[in-house]
Amino acid sequence: MGRSKKPLPLLEGVTIEAVAAEGKSLFHWNDLVVFVPFCVPGDVCDVQIRRKKHSFAEGEVVRFIEFSKVRATPFCQHFGVCGGCKWQNLPYEAQLKFKQQQVYDQLTRIGKIELPAFTESQSGKGYRPILGSVRTQEYRNKLDFGCANKRYLTKEEIERLPKEDSQSLKDVPAIGFHITGAFDKILPIEKCWLMDDLHNHIRNEIRDYAVEHGLTFFDLRAQTGLLRDVIIRNSATGEWMVILQFHLETGDSWESEDGQKALALMQHIADTFPQITSLLYLDNQKCNDTIGDQDILIFKGKDHIYETMEDLKFKVGPKSFYQTNTEQAYHLYSVARELADLTGQELVYDLYTGTGTIANFVANKARKVIGIEYVPEAIEDAKINSEVNHIDNTLFYAGDMKDILTDDFIQAHGRPDVIITDPPRAGMHPDVVKTILRAAPKRIVYVSCNPATQARDLQDLDAQYKVTAVQPVDMFPHTPHVENVVLLVRK
Repeated sequence: MGRSKKPLPLLEGVTIEAVAAEGKSLFHWNDLVVFVPFCVPGDVCDVQIRRKKHSFAEGEVVRFIEFSKVRATPFCQHFGVCGGCKWQNLPYEAQLKFKQQQVYDQLTRIGKIELPAFTESQSGKGYRPILGSVRTQEYRNKLDFGCANKRYLTKEEIERLPKEDSQSLKDVPAIGFHITGAFDKILPIEKCWLMDDLHNHIRNEIRDYAVEHGLTFFDLRAQTGLLRDVIIRNSATGEWMVILQFHLETGDSWESEDGQKALALMQHIADTFPQITSLLYLDNQKCNDTIGDQDILIFKGKDHIYETMEDLKFKVGPKSFYQTNTEQAYHLYSVARELADLTGQELVYDLYTGTGTIANFVANKARKVIGIEYVPEAIEDAKINSEVNHIDNTLFYAGDMKDILTDDFIQAHGRPDVIITDPPRAGMHPDVVKTILRAAPKRIVYVSCNPATQARDLQDLDAQYKVTAVQPVDMFPHTPHVENVVLLVRK
């Protein structure tokens, strides 16, 4: 017989000391750092240790004894269960302070590079104060909701209901967000504060109609069920896009019984919400909900909406990437343009260009801009965005960055004076970094949604480049995520 595990302890009256990564907080216990969710520094509480390793432990608050003086009251009814806005219990100014420190810590501890001195200015060289978001509620232009045939029950709901009632409640279908660490569980969302309130009405109407008319909801484990996913987008132009993912039974068509139910739902949504200018749908037979490789059909309106930035228009399709905080994206790209310090004579490479937002945004300040992006549909949108805005000094190429950006490509198109790079969270491939070093641009503007991988890449660039400006930008209030823009100048 194996040895029984020693029970993990309940720690009474501990004081939360600091904010940690991923929206958690921490305190020290013996020689271990203990990470706890949904706390703020200064909280005094009893913590049950749930997991213990050699150098750290993870715990859960079972009782608050005294709340911190810096604590804010969360405004969302789903706070504490939904993993989306883990910092609602922190005042926004405190959030910005911790994000500023987070960027500095990652650049210094991971990158181990020399950084410029701190400055109070929001322009010029130096390590600048973080740019806070224009809005802290209803700031997103896109949300993705999963559908499930069995809703997630919170611990409080399970404890409050008799066993037989909690089981029947669990069988109620739901539309909402995936629970962190549980890919097949959906937390039903009644009201989300991240987007204009119209999206709540659209989502809840889809749910209510589907339940009333007997549409089945998706079972992710069994891969059965009709209603699978809902994506809602809007724009500063007042346009709305709604994409419904269905899962027809194998061999079924839109003329089948389930297909007709799906189309009836689409018609109901079109009739109920005339504000929707792009109503789209698809049959997704894959194991996951990604739509990049799917055929998307138009039920009503167009297959795109438009976003605006200064005097430019950007086409955003169902597969397009566009920064989800529209107003703050303008400030982010303005920082990138300022740090690029363009005079109109430069050849600019815009790496990971997406739909060409940055490329077209800086084009009137450059001689020529070449954008590279992995997603072909995004590149087609980038070309259209140039045409719509009468921009004739851009070129766009689709393909894997490490395969496109080669020495031969640079020889054919010219050595860049400036490179602007905005990679995904994983950062840049080592081959891309090596090619950039051989290309030897005068300046590199590195826009990052993950300062940790940015720091790693900066370390690789450090032999030939010096960081002269750092500008953290908050794109996602109430979350631990932070964007960062760095200017590197050739030594």
